[in-house]
Amino acid sequence: MMTQDSGERAEVMRRIVTLMALTLIASAAISARTAAEPYKMTTPIAPGIATPDEVETSIGTLRLRDGVPSAETTEAIYDNLDRSRALQAYLLGIPIVNQIAMRNALREYGPDNTTDVIWENLVDPRTVELTANDNTVYSFIWLDTSKGPLVVEIPPKVLGLIDDTWYRWVADIGITGADRGNGGKYLVLPPGYKDEIPDGYFVVRPSTYGNWMPFRSFLVDGSPKPGVDLVKKHLKIYPLADAAHPQPVKYVDLSGVPSNFVAPADYSFWGLLNQAIQEEPPEGSDPTTLGLFASIGIEKGKPFAPDERMKKILDDAAKTGAITARTVAYRMRDKDGFIYPDSYWRKPFFGGYKFEISPGVSNLDGAIFFYFLATGVTPAMAEQMVGKGSQYPWTPLDAKGNPFDGARTYRLHLPPNIPAKDFWSVIVYDNQTRSMLQTDQEYPSVSNQNKDMKVNADGSVDVWFGPKAPEGMAHNWVQTIPGKGWFMILRLYGPLEPWFNQTWRPGEIEPVSN
Repeated sequence: MMTQDSGERAEVMRRIVTLMALTLIASAAISARTAAEPYKMTTPIAPGIATPDEVETSIGTLRLRDGVPSAETTEAIYDNLDRSRALQAYLLGIPIVNQIAMRNALREYGPDNTTDVIWENLVDPRTVELTANDNTVYSFIWLDTSKGPLVVEIPPKVLGLIDDTWYRWVADIGITGADRGNGGKYLVLPPGYKDEIPDGYFVVRPSTYGNWMPFRSFLVDGSPKPGVDLVKKHLKIYPLADAAHPQPVKYVDLSGVPSNFVAPADYSFWGLLNQAIQEEPPEGSDPTTLGLFASIGIEKGKPFAPDERMKKILDDAAKTGAITARTVAYRMRDKDGFIYPDSYWRKPFFGGYKFEISPGVSNLDGAIFFYFLATGVTPAMAEQMVGKGSQYPWTPLDAKGNPFDGARTYRLHLPPNIPAKDFWSVIVYDNQTRSMLQTDQEYPSVSNQNKDMKVNADGSVDVWFGPKAPEGMAHNWVQTIPGKGWFMILRLYGPLEPWFNQTWRPGEIEPVSN
Protein backbone atom coordinates (compact mmCIF):
# COMPACT_ATOMS: atom_id res chain seq x y z
CA MET A 1 0.00 0.00 0.00
CA MET A 2 2.82 2.43 0.91
CA THR A 3 4.57 1.66 -2.38
CA GLN A 4 1.37 2.22 -4.38
CA ASP A 5 0.60 5.51 -2.55
CA SER A 6 4.15 6.78 -3.15
CA GLY A 7 3.86 6.02 -6.84
CA GLU A 8 0.55 7.84 -7.11
CA ARG A 9 1.97 10.92 -5.35
CA ALA A 10 4.97 10.94 -7.69
CA GLU A 11 2.68 10.77 -10.73
CA VAL A 12 0.59 13.66 -9.39
CA MET A 13 3.71 15.78 -8.83
CA ARG A 14 4.99 14.97 -12.33
CA ARG A 15 1.72 16.14 -13.85
CA ILE A 16 1.76 19.36 -11.78
CA VAL A 17 5.32 20.19 -12.86
CA THR A 18 4.45 19.45 -16.48
CA LEU A 19 1.38 21.68 -16.27
CA MET A 20 3.41 24.54 -14.74
CA ALA A 21 6.05 24.25 -17.44
CA LEU A 22 3.43 24.32 -20.18
CA THR A 23 1.82 27.36 -18.54
CA LEU A 24 5.14 29.21 -18.46
CA ILE A 25 5.84 28.30 -22.09
CA ALA A 26 2.42 29.51 -23.10
CA SER A 27 2.83 32.71 -21.16
CA ALA A 28 6.20 33.32 -22.76
CA ALA A 29 4.73 32.62 -26.18
CA ILE A 30 1.94 35.11 -25.54
CA SER A 31 4.47 37.73 -24.34
CA ALA A 32 6.65 37.10 -27.34
CA ARG A 33 3.69 37.31 -29.68
CA THR A 34 2.55 40.49 -27.97
CA ALA A 35 6.01 41.98 -28.32
CA ALA A 36 6.22 40.82 -31.91
CA GLU A 37 2.80 42.24 -32.70
CA PRO A 38 3.02 45.93 -31.70
CA TYR A 39 0.00 47.98 -30.85
CA LYS A 40 -1.13 50.74 -33.17
CA MET A 41 0.74 53.45 -31.21
CA THR A 42 3.97 51.45 -30.72
CA THR A 43 7.20 53.15 -31.83
CA PRO A 44 10.85 51.99 -31.63
CA ILE A 45 12.45 52.84 -28.28
CA ALA A 46 15.87 54.48 -28.53
CA PRO A 47 18.84 52.58 -27.04
CA GLY A 48 19.70 53.32 -23.42
CA ILE A 49 16.20 54.18 -22.21
CA ALA A 50 15.01 50.79 -20.99
CA THR A 51 16.80 48.95 -18.18
CA PRO A 52 17.35 45.19 -18.46
CA ASP A 53 15.75 42.93 -15.90
CA GLU A 54 19.18 41.97 -14.57
CA VAL A 55 22.16 44.33 -14.28
CA GLU A 56 25.63 43.62 -12.90
CA THR A 57 27.02 46.58 -10.86
CA SER A 58 29.68 47.39 -8.29
CA ILE A 59 27.09 46.79 -5.55
CA GLY A 60 26.02 43.40 -6.91
CA THR A 61 23.42 42.02 -9.29
CA LEU A 62 20.37 44.26 -9.47
CA ARG A 63 17.08 42.73 -10.57
CA LEU A 64 13.98 44.40 -11.97
CA ARG A 65 10.71 43.34 -13.59
CA ASP A 66 9.99 45.41 -16.65
CA GLY A 67 11.73 48.44 -15.15
CA VAL A 68 10.55 48.12 -11.56
CA PRO A 69 13.24 47.10 -9.01
CA SER A 70 12.65 44.01 -6.90
CA ALA A 71 12.35 44.34 -3.13
CA GLU A 72 15.93 43.12 -2.63
CA THR A 73 17.26 45.54 -5.25
CA THR A 74 15.28 48.41 -3.71
CA GLU A 75 16.91 47.77 -0.34
CA ALA A 76 20.39 47.57 -1.89
CA ILE A 77 19.85 50.78 -3.86
CA TYR A 78 18.68 52.80 -0.86
CA ASP A 79 21.58 51.54 1.25
CA ASN A 80 23.97 52.62 -1.48
CA LEU A 81 22.23 55.97 -1.94
CA ASP A 82 22.38 56.73 1.78
CA ARG A 83 26.03 55.68 1.94
CA SER A 84 26.88 57.90 -1.02
CA ARG A 85 25.05 60.89 0.39
CA ALA A 86 26.54 60.39 3.84
CA LEU A 87 30.09 60.35 2.44
CA GLN A 88 29.51 63.52 0.44
CA ALA A 89 27.82 65.17 3.43
CA TYR A 90 30.87 64.34 5.53
CA LEU A 91 33.29 65.85 3.01
CA LEU A 92 31.18 69.00 2.59
CA GLY A 93 30.71 69.22 6.35
CA ILE A 94 34.42 69.26 7.25
CA PRO A 95 34.78 73.08 7.26
CA ILE A 96 31.56 73.57 9.22
CA VAL A 97 32.49 70.97 11.82
CA ASN A 98 35.96 72.51 12.12
CA GLN A 99 34.39 75.85 12.98
CA ILE A 100 31.96 74.42 15.53
CA ALA A 101 34.78 72.46 17.18
CA MET A 102 36.85 75.65 17.30
CA ARG A 103 33.96 77.58 18.85
CA ASN A 104 33.27 74.88 21.43
CA ALA A 105 36.95 74.77 22.38
CA LEU A 106 37.13 78.55 22.79
CA ARG A 107 34.05 78.52 25.01
CA GLU A 108 35.96 76.35 27.48
CA TYR A 109 38.07 79.44 28.27
CA GLY A 110 35.39 82.10 28.38
CA PRO A 111 32.19 83.50 26.84
CA ASP A 112 31.80 84.62 23.23
CA ASN A 113 32.52 88.28 22.44
CA THR A 114 34.53 88.87 25.61
CA THR A 115 37.38 86.34 25.51
CA ASP A 116 40.69 86.48 23.64
CA VAL A 117 42.47 83.13 23.75
CA ILE A 118 46.04 84.30 23.16
CA TRP A 119 49.44 82.63 23.00
CA GLU A 120 51.56 85.36 24.56
CA ASN A 121 54.78 83.35 24.29
CA LEU A 122 53.90 81.66 20.99
CA VAL A 123 52.26 78.34 20.17
CA ASP A 124 54.22 75.19 20.94
CA PRO A 125 53.39 71.51 20.26
CA ARG A 126 51.29 71.23 23.40
CA THR A 127 48.63 73.17 21.53
CA VAL A 128 46.93 70.77 19.12
CA GLU A 129 45.78 73.12 16.37
CA LEU A 130 45.82 72.69 12.60
CA THR A 131 49.16 73.92 11.19
CA ALA A 132 49.68 76.78 13.64
CA ASN A 133 52.99 78.64 13.52
CA ASP A 134 55.47 79.44 16.28
CA ASN A 135 56.61 82.72 14.75
CA THR A 136 53.74 85.06 15.63
CA VAL A 137 51.40 85.68 18.56
CA TYR A 138 47.94 84.24 17.89
CA SER A 139 44.68 85.62 19.21
CA PHE A 140 41.53 83.48 18.73
CA ILE A 141 38.11 85.10 19.31
CA TRP A 142 34.58 83.83 18.66
CA LEU A 143 32.04 86.48 17.75
CA ASP A 144 28.29 85.93 18.13
CA THR A 145 25.88 88.53 16.74
CA SER A 146 22.67 86.68 17.65
CA LYS A 147 21.81 89.49 20.11
CA GLY A 148 22.72 92.33 17.78
CA PRO A 149 25.63 94.13 16.08
CA LEU A 150 29.10 93.98 17.60
CA VAL A 151 31.89 96.54 17.54
CA VAL A 152 35.42 95.17 17.37
CA GLU A 153 38.27 97.62 17.86
CA ILE A 154 41.25 96.03 16.13
CA PRO A 155 44.77 96.78 17.39
CA PRO A 156 47.39 98.22 15.04
CA LYS A 157 50.07 96.06 13.40
CA VAL A 158 48.12 92.80 13.37
CA LEU A 159 47.22 90.44 10.52
CA GLY A 160 43.89 88.67 10.69
CA LEU A 161 40.52 87.74 9.27
CA ILE A 162 36.89 86.94 9.97
CA ASP A 163 35.42 83.65 8.70
CA ASP A 164 31.78 82.68 9.17
CA THR A 165 30.40 79.43 10.60
CA TRP A 166 30.38 77.85 7.13
CA TYR A 167 34.10 78.71 7.05
CA ARG A 168 33.70 81.23 4.28
CA TRP A 169 35.75 84.37 4.22
CA VAL A 170 33.95 87.49 5.44
CA ALA A 171 36.65 90.15 5.86
CA ASP A 172 40.32 90.77 6.48
CA ILE A 173 41.37 92.83 9.48
CA GLY A 174 44.66 94.53 10.23
CA ILE A 175 47.45 94.83 7.67
CA THR A 176 45.47 93.36 4.77
CA GLY A 177 42.12 94.66 6.02
CA ALA A 178 40.31 97.96 5.67
CA ASP A 179 42.35 99.56 8.48
CA ARG A 180 45.64 98.78 6.65
CA GLY A 181 47.40 97.88 9.87
CA ASN A 182 46.58 101.13 11.61
CA GLY A 183 43.87 99.63 13.77
CA GLY A 184 40.24 100.61 13.56
CA LYS A 185 36.64 99.96 14.47
CA TYR A 186 34.79 97.16 12.68
CA LEU A 187 31.02 96.81 12.94
CA VAL A 188 29.97 93.17 12.61
CA LEU A 189 26.29 92.89 11.70
CA PRO A 190 23.90 89.96 12.19
CA PRO A 191 22.51 88.24 9.08
CA GLY A 192 19.71 90.26 7.50
CA TYR A 193 20.37 93.39 9.58
CA LYS A 194 18.36 96.30 8.13
CA ASP A 195 18.50 99.03 10.77
CA GLU A 196 20.43 102.26 10.32
CA ILE A 197 24.19 101.85 10.34
CA PRO A 198 26.18 104.59 12.10
CA ASP A 199 29.18 106.25 10.50
CA GLY A 200 32.76 105.68 11.58
CA TYR A 201 33.01 101.91 11.18
CA PHE A 202 34.35 99.38 8.73
CA VAL A 203 31.14 97.41 8.18
CA VAL A 204 31.23 93.61 8.02
CA ARG A 205 28.21 91.55 6.92
CA PRO A 206 28.57 87.82 7.67
CA SER A 207 25.92 85.34 6.60
CA THR A 208 25.98 83.59 9.99
CA TYR A 209 25.64 84.70 13.61
CA GLY A 210 28.78 82.87 14.67
CA ASN A 211 32.14 84.01 13.29
CA TRP A 212 35.75 83.12 14.06
CA MET A 213 38.18 86.05 14.27
CA PRO A 214 41.83 85.01 14.52
CA PHE A 215 44.67 87.49 14.16
CA ARG A 216 48.40 87.57 14.68
CA SER A 217 50.75 90.14 16.14
CA PHE A 218 54.44 90.06 15.36
CA LEU A 219 57.72 89.79 17.21
CA VAL A 220 59.84 92.90 17.69
CA ASP A 221 63.56 92.15 17.94
CA GLY A 222 62.66 88.55 18.70
CA SER A 223 60.25 89.42 21.51
CA PRO A 224 56.48 88.80 21.47
CA LYS A 225 55.86 91.32 24.27
CA PRO A 226 55.47 94.54 22.21
CA GLY A 227 52.83 92.90 20.03
CA VAL A 228 51.00 91.49 23.04
CA ASP A 229 51.05 94.89 24.71
CA LEU A 230 49.48 96.50 21.63
CA VAL A 231 46.72 93.91 21.61
CA LYS A 232 45.92 94.38 25.28
CA LYS A 233 45.98 98.16 24.94
CA HIS A 234 43.71 98.45 21.91
CA LEU A 235 41.48 95.36 21.53
CA LYS A 236 37.86 95.94 22.49
CA ILE A 237 34.71 93.94 21.72
CA TYR A 238 31.25 95.14 22.71
CA PRO A 239 27.65 95.35 21.50
CA LEU A 240 26.92 98.45 19.46
CA ALA A 241 24.23 99.28 21.99
CA ASP A 242 26.88 99.40 24.76
CA ALA A 243 29.41 101.50 22.86
CA ALA A 244 29.49 104.07 25.65
CA HIS A 245 30.37 101.45 28.29
CA PRO A 246 32.45 98.64 26.73
CA GLN A 247 33.39 95.75 29.01
CA PRO A 248 37.07 94.75 29.28
CA VAL A 249 38.32 91.77 27.26
CA LYS A 250 39.27 88.63 29.16
CA TYR A 251 42.70 87.32 28.08
CA VAL A 252 43.51 83.63 28.46
CA ASP A 253 47.15 82.78 27.77
CA LEU A 254 47.55 79.22 26.46
CA SER A 255 51.30 79.29 25.84
CA GLY A 256 52.66 76.03 27.21
CA VAL A 257 49.18 74.83 28.20
CA PRO A 258 47.93 71.51 26.75
CA SER A 259 44.89 72.29 24.64
CA ASN A 260 43.00 70.98 21.62
CA PHE A 261 41.36 72.87 18.76
CA VAL A 262 41.12 70.04 16.20
CA ALA A 263 37.70 68.60 15.35
CA PRO A 264 36.94 64.89 15.77
CA ALA A 265 36.71 62.78 12.62
CA ASP A 266 34.61 59.91 14.05
CA TYR A 267 30.84 59.52 14.52
CA SER A 268 30.73 62.56 16.83
CA PHE A 269 31.38 64.63 13.68
CA TRP A 270 27.65 64.41 12.87
CA GLY A 271 26.55 65.89 16.18
CA LEU A 272 28.76 68.94 15.60
CA LEU A 273 27.40 69.37 12.09
CA ASN A 274 23.87 69.24 13.47
CA GLN A 275 24.73 71.99 15.98
CA ALA A 276 25.65 74.34 13.16
CA ILE A 277 22.58 73.56 11.08
CA GLN A 278 20.25 74.13 14.04
CA GLU A 279 21.87 77.41 15.10
CA GLU A 280 22.53 79.24 11.86
CA PRO A 281 20.17 80.68 9.21
CA PRO A 282 19.98 78.52 6.07
CA GLU A 283 20.48 81.53 3.81
CA GLY A 284 24.20 81.41 4.58
CA SER A 285 24.54 78.05 2.86
CA ASP A 286 22.94 76.74 -0.35
CA PRO A 287 19.92 74.50 -1.04
CA THR A 288 21.92 71.60 -2.47
CA THR A 289 24.28 71.34 0.51
CA LEU A 290 21.48 71.70 3.03
CA GLY A 291 19.41 69.18 1.07
CA LEU A 292 22.28 66.72 1.22
CA PHE A 293 22.50 67.15 5.00
CA ALA A 294 18.71 66.78 5.29
CA SER A 295 18.81 63.53 3.29
CA ILE A 296 20.85 61.92 6.09
CA GLY A 297 18.70 63.34 8.89
CA ILE A 298 20.33 66.70 9.67
CA GLU A 299 17.74 69.39 9.03
CA LYS A 300 17.04 72.70 10.72
CA GLY A 301 14.19 72.56 13.22
CA LYS A 302 14.11 68.76 13.38
CA PRO A 303 15.81 66.38 15.83
CA PHE A 304 18.79 64.42 14.60
CA ALA A 305 17.73 60.89 15.53
CA PRO A 306 19.07 58.27 13.12
CA ASP A 307 17.82 54.70 13.50
CA GLU A 308 20.23 51.78 13.92
CA ARG A 309 20.54 51.24 10.18
CA MET A 310 21.38 54.90 9.56
CA LYS A 311 23.79 55.01 12.50
CA LYS A 312 25.79 52.23 10.89
CA ILE A 313 25.81 54.09 7.58
CA LEU A 314 26.90 57.35 9.22
CA ASP A 315 29.58 55.61 11.24
CA ASP A 316 30.96 54.02 8.08
CA ALA A 317 30.78 57.35 6.23
CA ALA A 318 32.80 59.03 8.98
CA LYS A 319 35.50 56.37 8.72
CA THR A 320 35.56 56.47 4.93
CA GLY A 321 35.33 60.26 4.86
CA ALA A 322 38.26 60.74 7.22
CA ILE A 323 40.47 58.50 5.09
CA THR A 324 39.21 60.19 1.93
CA ALA A 325 40.28 63.57 3.31
CA ARG A 326 43.70 62.15 4.20
CA THR A 327 44.05 60.67 0.71
CA VAL A 328 43.14 63.93 -1.01
CA ALA A 329 45.51 65.87 1.26
CA TYR A 330 48.57 63.61 1.29
CA ARG A 331 48.19 61.79 -2.06
CA MET A 332 46.86 64.61 -4.22
CA ARG A 333 46.09 63.54 -7.81
CA ASP A 334 45.11 66.97 -9.15
CA LYS A 335 48.12 68.53 -10.86
CA ASP A 336 46.72 72.00 -10.20
CA GLY A 337 47.52 71.39 -6.53
CA PHE A 338 51.28 71.54 -7.22
CA ILE A 339 53.38 74.68 -7.56
CA TYR A 340 55.85 73.35 -10.13
CA PRO A 341 55.31 70.67 -12.82
CA ASP A 342 58.40 68.67 -11.80
CA SER A 343 58.17 68.98 -8.03
CA TYR A 344 56.35 67.81 -4.90
CA TRP A 345 55.92 71.31 -3.51
CA ARG A 346 52.23 71.94 -3.01
CA LYS A 347 49.95 74.98 -2.97
CA PRO A 348 48.08 75.81 0.24
CA PHE A 349 45.12 76.88 -1.89
CA PHE A 350 44.17 75.86 -5.37
CA GLY A 351 41.02 77.27 -6.80
CA GLY A 352 41.63 80.42 -4.75
CA TYR A 353 40.14 81.20 -1.37
CA LYS A 354 36.67 80.33 -2.75
CA PHE A 355 37.94 76.92 -3.90
CA GLU A 356 36.63 77.20 -7.45
CA ILE A 357 37.76 75.59 -10.71
CA SER A 358 36.12 78.49 -12.53
CA PRO A 359 33.64 81.15 -11.38
CA GLY A 360 30.68 79.38 -9.82
CA VAL A 361 32.21 75.89 -10.14
CA SER A 362 33.47 74.39 -6.87
CA ASN A 363 36.88 72.76 -6.61
CA LEU A 364 35.78 69.97 -4.28
CA ASP A 365 39.20 68.41 -3.70
CA GLY A 366 40.80 71.80 -3.13
CA ALA A 367 38.33 72.49 -0.32
CA ILE A 368 38.61 68.99 1.21
CA PHE A 369 42.39 69.14 1.38
CA PHE A 370 42.56 72.66 2.81
CA TYR A 371 39.94 72.27 5.51
CA PHE A 372 41.40 68.93 6.57
CA LEU A 373 44.84 70.45 6.97
CA ALA A 374 44.55 74.14 7.80
CA THR A 375 42.55 77.03 9.22
CA GLY A 376 41.83 80.60 8.24
CA VAL A 377 40.43 81.36 4.79
CA THR A 378 41.37 84.71 3.29
CA PRO A 379 42.27 86.11 -0.13
CA ALA A 380 45.49 87.41 1.48
CA MET A 381 46.84 83.84 1.54
CA ALA A 382 46.00 83.19 -2.10
CA GLU A 383 46.53 86.50 -3.88
CA GLN A 384 49.85 87.74 -5.17
CA MET A 385 50.53 90.70 -2.90
CA VAL A 386 54.21 91.51 -3.16
CA GLY A 387 55.67 92.42 0.21
CA LYS A 388 52.37 91.86 2.05
CA GLY A 389 50.58 88.93 3.60
CA SER A 390 52.16 85.49 3.46
CA GLN A 391 52.69 82.42 1.29
CA TYR A 392 52.67 78.80 2.44
CA PRO A 393 54.33 76.25 0.13
CA TRP A 394 54.29 72.82 1.76
CA THR A 395 54.96 69.17 1.06
CA PRO A 396 54.22 65.76 2.59
CA LEU A 397 56.63 63.97 0.20
CA ASP A 398 60.39 63.83 -0.30
CA ALA A 399 62.28 64.35 -3.57
CA LYS A 400 61.47 60.78 -4.61
CA GLY A 401 57.76 61.11 -3.95
CA ASN A 402 57.79 59.09 -0.74
CA PRO A 403 56.13 60.10 2.55
CA PHE A 404 58.62 61.36 5.13
CA ASP A 405 59.96 58.72 7.50
CA GLY A 406 60.70 59.97 11.00
CA ALA A 407 63.63 57.55 11.31
CA ARG A 408 65.49 59.04 8.36
CA THR A 409 67.51 62.25 7.93
CA TYR A 410 66.55 64.75 5.21
CA ARG A 411 67.96 68.03 3.92
CA LEU A 412 66.11 71.02 2.46
CA HIS A 413 68.28 73.49 0.56
CA LEU A 414 66.98 77.07 0.36
CA PRO A 415 68.90 79.05 -2.28
CA PRO A 416 70.29 82.53 -1.54
CA ASN A 417 68.02 85.56 -1.29
CA ILE A 418 65.03 83.83 0.22
CA PRO A 419 62.16 86.06 -0.99
CA ALA A 420 60.59 87.17 2.31
CA LYS A 421 60.61 90.84 3.25
CA ASP A 422 59.68 90.19 6.88
CA PHE A 423 60.85 86.67 7.77
CA TRP A 424 60.59 83.02 6.80
CA SER A 425 60.25 79.76 8.70
CA VAL A 426 60.06 76.00 8.25
CA ILE A 427 57.77 74.10 10.65
CA VAL A 428 57.17 70.34 10.93
CA TYR A 429 53.73 68.83 11.60
CA ASP A 430 52.35 65.46 12.66
CA ASN A 431 50.52 63.60 9.86
CA GLN A 432 47.85 62.44 12.31
CA THR A 433 46.95 65.64 14.15
CA ARG A 434 48.14 68.10 11.47
CA SER A 435 49.56 70.00 14.42
CA MET A 436 53.13 70.70 15.47
CA LEU A 437 55.14 67.50 15.88
CA GLN A 438 55.56 66.72 19.57
CA THR A 439 59.23 65.94 20.26
CA ASP A 440 61.85 67.23 22.71
CA GLN A 441 61.95 70.57 20.89
CA GLU A 442 59.83 73.39 22.25
CA TYR A 443 59.49 74.76 18.73
CA PRO A 444 59.74 72.25 15.83
CA SER A 445 61.01 74.86 13.41
CA VAL A 446 63.89 76.67 11.74
CA SER A 447 63.57 80.38 11.02
CA ASN A 448 65.68 83.40 10.17
CA GLN A 449 64.16 84.92 13.32
CA ASN A 450 66.69 82.72 15.14
CA LYS A 451 70.00 84.59 15.05
CA ASP A 452 71.89 81.35 15.79
CA MET A 453 70.75 79.74 12.55
CA LYS A 454 73.69 79.02 10.22
CA VAL A 455 73.77 80.64 6.80
CA ASN A 456 76.05 79.24 4.09
CA ALA A 457 78.76 81.40 2.55
CA ASP A 458 76.68 82.06 -0.57
CA GLY A 459 73.66 83.16 1.49
CA SER A 460 71.77 79.88 1.11
CA VAL A 461 70.42 77.93 4.06
CA ASP A 462 70.24 74.18 4.70
CA VAL A 463 67.44 72.88 6.92
CA TRP A 464 67.79 69.38 8.40
CA PHE A 465 65.15 66.92 9.55
CA GLY A 466 65.79 63.72 11.47
CA PRO A 467 65.99 62.01 14.88
CA LYS A 468 69.39 63.63 15.59
CA ALA A 469 70.95 66.89 14.51
CA PRO A 470 73.91 66.70 12.10
CA GLU A 471 77.09 67.93 13.76
CA GLY A 472 77.08 71.69 14.20
CA MET A 473 73.54 72.06 12.82
CA ALA A 474 71.43 72.14 15.99
CA HIS A 475 69.90 75.52 15.06
CA ASN A 476 69.15 74.40 11.48
CA TRP A 477 67.48 71.14 12.52
CA VAL A 478 63.97 69.91 13.32
CA GLN A 479 63.68 66.72 15.33
CA THR A 480 61.55 63.84 13.99
CA ILE A 481 60.43 60.55 15.58
CA PRO A 482 61.22 57.06 14.25
CA GLY A 483 58.00 55.35 13.27
CA LYS A 484 56.05 58.59 12.86
CA GLY A 485 55.35 60.44 9.63
CA TRP A 486 55.40 64.21 9.16
CA PHE A 487 54.96 67.04 6.70
CA MET A 488 56.32 70.57 6.61
CA ILE A 489 55.35 74.11 5.63
CA LEU A 490 57.70 76.82 4.39
CA ARG A 491 56.26 80.19 5.39
CA LEU A 492 57.22 83.40 3.58
CA TYR A 493 56.02 86.55 5.35
CA GLY A 494 56.02 89.57 3.06
CA PRO A 495 56.71 87.40 -0.04
CA LEU A 496 58.70 89.13 -2.77
CA GLU A 497 58.52 89.09 -6.56
CA PRO A 498 61.02 86.22 -7.11
CA TRP A 499 58.59 83.93 -5.29
CA PHE A 500 55.66 84.85 -7.49
CA ASN A 501 57.54 84.76 -10.82
CA GLN A 502 59.31 81.56 -9.73
CA THR A 503 62.82 82.83 -10.38
CA TRP A 504 63.48 81.58 -6.84
CA ARG A 505 62.28 78.18 -5.72
CA PRO A 506 63.13 75.91 -2.79
CA GLY A 507 64.96 72.67 -3.35
CA GLU A 508 63.25 69.32 -2.99
CA ILE A 509 63.67 67.66 0.39
CA GLU A 510 66.34 65.01 -0.11
CA PRO A 511 66.80 61.89 2.02
CA VAL A 512 70.45 61.66 3.08
CA SER A 513 70.33 58.50 5.23
CA ASN A 514 68.52 55.22 5.57
